[in-house]
Amino acid sequence: MQINLISDTVTKPTKGMLNAMMEAEVGDDVFKTDPTVNKLQDKIAKMFGVEAALFFPSGTMANQTAIKIHTQPGDRMFCDKWAHVYNFEGGGAAFNSGVTSHLIDGDRGMFTAKQLNDAVSGRVDIHVPWSSLVVVENTTNKGGGACWDYEELLKIKQICMEHNLALHMDGARIFNALVAKNETPKQYGKVFDTISVCLSKGLGAPVGSVLLGSKLHIEKALRIRKLFGGAMRQAGYLAAAGIYALDNHIDRLAIDHTRAKIIGTALQNCKLVKYVEPIETNIVIFNVIDAINEEDFVNSLKKAGISLISMGQGKLRMVTHLDFTEEMLEMLVNTLENI
Repeated sequence: MQINLISDTVTKPTKGMLNAMMEAEVGDDVFKTDPTVNKLQDKIAKMFGVEAALFFPSGTMANQTAIKIHTQPGDRMFCDKWAHVYNFEGGGAAFNSGVTSHLIDGDRGMFTAKQLNDAVSGRVDIHVPWSSLVVVENTTNKGGGACWDYEELLKIKQICMEHNLALHMDGARIFNALVAKNETPKQYGKVFDTISVCLSKGLGAPVGSVLLGSKLHIEKALRIRKLFGGAMRQAGYLAAAGIYALDNHIDRLAIDHTRAKIIGTALQNCKLVKYVEPIETNIVIFNVIDAINEEDFVNSLKKAGISLISMGQGKLRMVTHLDFTEEMLEMLVNTLENI
């Protein structure tokens, strides 16, 4: 048995999802005539209570489009030092939009309203970049799937309004946060100017993310997506998978969260593990003891048929997902007990 915990993007479409994809009615989305893409966009916009949405081939492209919507070259973007838009999108903010990133030293990928206020306050003249955008990531990838506190986000929104800053959420795993915190999409739709939602992570679709925002923002996004090469033709086959995921795979995320916590307990009891990050959702991040090499630990699990990934700086990551079964969980726990 092979167990792949590298990411929640390794899942295969379920039989029901494949059937939905094969039966999808399609058209040419470049001309806005793919009915299934339009249905997906309308559906998720209504879920979050926003005006419009646009389907993208990837979350990175959706995030980079949002950054470009809200900024001009030479502007400044504020985000946590662990933010995906800064660390794992190939330097796209600088390359695509020409923006400077001001990194805030938050906790597990999350900064406070006070930290943001301290960062945005101060001199405003021609010697410093023009402040335009704040980005938060929910859940935080490098922070071990941590969920932002909603009340803190409301305070951050207030600071953004006071300083005329746009607020974007990289919601790659927003549904994990919603399930874990018992919150609703509309709560977030009220706070953020734009939100990117990934369909291919915890929700199990094979491809795709959606950018949410006002009609004006999405009109701009349509042009930027074209500029980035992201326009797709009969994309309804992919959009159908996203619709199926939204209808069938949200509530089950709680199962992934429970299994991640069980893995966390097994790692805490493993003599080769030094520290396990707090676990809220489906991401497990941990460090091995100083006496062993993390690469050796990864290889030893790989020989046992278990794949995980290094996040750098001594951090190792496992991510539970739709295709990670109870039988696999039992095998993993037994392996950690005997390694």
